[in-house]
Amino acid sequence: MPVFGKIFGTIAGFATSGPLGALLGAAIGHAADKNKLLNPPLGGWVEQWKHKISPDLVGASTYIAVQMASNAGKKEQVMALCLIILSAKLAKCDGPVNRSEVDYFKHHLHIPPQQEKQIGMLFDRARSRVDDYPKFAKILKHNFQEKKGKLENVFILLYMLARSDLKKSEPLHPLEEKYLRHIQHIFGLSERVWDYAAQGGSPRSVSDEPDAYVILGVDPKTDTETIRNRWRELVRIYHPDLIAAKGGNPQEIEKANQKIVKINAAWDYIKHNRGI
Repeated sequence: MPVFGKIFGTIAGFATSGPLGALLGAAIGHAADKNKLLNPPLGGWVEQWKHKISPDLVGASTYIAVQMASNAGKKEQVMALCLIILSAKLAKCDGPVNRSEVDYFKHHLHIPPQQEKQIGMLFDRARSRVDDYPKFAKILKHNFQEKKGKLENVFILLYMLARSDLKKSEPLHPLEEKYLRHIQHIFGLSERVWDYAAQGGSPRSVSDEPDAYVILGVDPKTDTETIRNRWRELVRIYHPDLIAAKGGNPQEIEKANQKIVKINAAWDYIKHNRGI
């Protein structure tokens, strides 16, 4: 199921329904849940906002939504919400959000048309404040610490978002680099992941696309050379030039193009994770 398939249910809706409604909804809607969903976040609620002169109700409602999803074990909601929030804050950290960043966000996160308005609202709320991004990154790390590949994909996507409004030779804005370095540290990712992203490496879809090994049709325990041979075999079968040479129509060629992209991305991902 796509990562945005269920995020605007009862929990995630709190993040966009207005801060007061969010707080009341959270208190009333889950009062019978054995006090589980409103457990304090790491460090406690006071710690999160003790330096604020006035309450940050927008930030609080967004954070409560993510914390509730986390405590309820709704990992796909946590992933979706944190992707929106971290993307929005990254796009804003170096100045006004521009069209290139918005277009990249929409295209690469495959937002369903029927949810564009709600996701746009959450994106706009999230970018109203940038300095609180670490706590969302920490919740994401907590939920996916056993699935490092998911965290790597999120990081690579964020890196690509930061570069979406830059020319190939332009360096990252210092504030974006600082933001990404901090995310890398929170996620516990190696320098190799940074280098991979900097060299243009692409993540597998951060929605629920099939695992790289599933795409290549091999078992994760298969030795690297066998997987390499399988990749080469699939490239020979699905290469668009070969399909065209066999008289394939435009639709078949386009389908082969899409297939070969997934095949190559899967092999790149496996190479990257095996340190090849």
